[in-house]
Amino acid sequence: MLMDRAYEGNETRTLAAENGHEPIVPPKKNRTDPWEYDKETYKRRNIVERLFRRLKEFRKICTRYDKTDIMFLAFIQFVSVAIWLG
Repeated sequence: MLMDRAYEGNETRTLAAENGHEPIVPPKKNRTDPWEYDKETYKRRNIVERLFRRLKEFRKICTRYDKTDIMFLAFIQFVSVAIWLG
């Protein structure tokens, strides 16, 4: 489970581990007992965040104009292909 540094608290990491997820979150700089995490996997999290930012550039997705879930998903797929091609 990739998490932002804002969710690096002991309680959040413990809850993720109890639910069967491996928490991948870097410790804050001021932690007295920092832990090891998969740095390469955490770096790839940026790709997903950039995709969401690019999807939100389209007003129809950002404001959720579509009434049905299937039409919303179809437009997300259409925009994803347009981003991939462009």
